[in-house]
Amino acid sequence: MKCDLHCHTGYSYDSTTKPEEMVEAALQKGINCLAICDHGETKGAQKAIEYAKGKPILIIPGIEIKSKEGDILGLNIKKIIPNKLPAKETVKKIKGLGGLAIIPHPFGWSCSFRENLEDFVTDIDGIEVLNASIFGRGNEKALIFSQKHNLPATAGSDAHFPNFIGRVHLEIPGDNLSAEEVLNQIKRGAGKISGREAGCLEKIIDHIRRNISKLKTRCILNP
Repeated sequence: MKCDLHCHTGYSYDSTTKPEEMVEAALQKGINCLAICDHGETKGAQKAIEYAKGKPILIIPGIEIKSKEGDILGLNIKKIIPNKLPAKETVKKIKGLGGLAIIPHPFGWSCSFRENLEDFVTDIDGIEVLNASIFGRGNEKALIFSQKHNLPATAGSDAHFPNFIGRVHLEIPGDNLSAEEVLNQIKRGAGKISGREAGCLEKIIDHIRRNISKLKTRCILNP
């Protein structure tokens, strides 16, 4: 299964994409497992799950949480976990709900994990080692870190719009796996990292679009 394990929908403050559009983009690109991890919200994932019923794709519900130390992905999470908690507490809540705690873009420029990640190695379940949209050498550093500490590795486009879906993904052995089975394969380190990050110009355009979406969200909330 080709699994893009990190994307967003319009339920994130920096995207305007409907969940249905993300599902269709994944199907068109041969991605048959998509983890929707909106910022502080799970409604986008639930909408996508409903839309994907009967289609050849697994939607894993998730959430991206802003802990005090940095962003954390909760994979297979259906409940909102508050932002601004200590990272160790955030991870504990993810695991308490039966999810997987992954550190996304840990060394990305402007979005890195702010504390010494080595202090959290025994707490987390894995590291995102290939993110399609970050700047700098963050992916290379993340891969080295995961190998040094023998941590499971994941890959995610971090798509906020359909064009980035599937740029990178994790190839998991097996067909028609459940979310729990996919997570177990990740824990075992059974996945193969595939794809390549977007080009610099594409990333710049993508981040401009995200910022425009942020402005639209602020205008709606503060007319």
